Amino acid sequence: MAAIAARLITKLVDVQDKHGEATVVLTGGSVGIGTLKAVADSPAAQAVDWSKVNFWWGDERFVAAEDPERNTRQAFDALLSHIPVDAARVNQPGSSDDFGSPEEAAEDYARRLQDAARAEHAADMSDDRPDDPGVLPRLDVVLLGVGPDAHVASLFPEQAGIREKDRMVVGVHNSPKPPPLRISLTLPAINTAAEVWMVVAGEDKAGAVGLALAGANPVQVPAAGPRGTSRTLWLIDENAASRVPRQLVRKDAAGA
Repeated sequence: MAAIAARLITKLVDVQDKHGEATVVLTGGSVGIGTLKAVADSPAAQAVDWSKVNFWWGDERFVAAEDPERNTRQAFDALLSHIPVDAARVNQPGSSDDFGSPEEAAEDYARRLQDAARAEHAADMSDDRPDDPGVLPRLDVVLLGVGPDAHVASLFPEQAGIREKDRMVVGVHNSPKPPPLRISLTLPAINTAAEVWMVVAGEDKAGAVGLALAGANPVQVPAAGPRGTSRTLWLIDENAASRVPRQLVRKDAAGA
């Protein structure tokens, strides 16, 4: 996780040098939160201007805002409460405290993404584009974990979310992994990112990783679907890589 953290710090510094600010989409799970803890612990973290980093989340559990199951709550505990963030740039998905259903929270999150895109592109957007729900802000890095069932974000095999073609954010019901209610970015949203980093550790993920890298159908294997517009990185440990052909595994990308 320290290697992923170092790579993320370097990436954010590089993007800030180019654009003045950077945008990262965070993930939950043991590797995702462990990576954030490793960033907080890294002496190199001070090289990032954290006040000019925009934070979003790939998915969130639709529970109360202070529920310890929330990815946002865990991210604050691991990293965000330890660095000088700009609160206005921390875009937490809505909770059950504020909305009556995952769909309402998803619509709000999609609107905020659209508002961020509108502000970012104000100088060059045509009159009809600001209301296009497919317009998103620049996403420099999207971090994604992978479940043993090959789910990413809260897009699960065969469910409606992984089949979505048009909406950028969806409400999720009957998640096979508790809690059952969630909101999630869709593949069309994830795949607008410049870089998608798949961060995976553990033997229980090896089958999912192997199927995804073999080119499986994303409806059955959601982890096969994410693709960055610039590049897609698989940052996995040796156990997660155990069913991947060795010629596809680089040692510097296997040290999660």
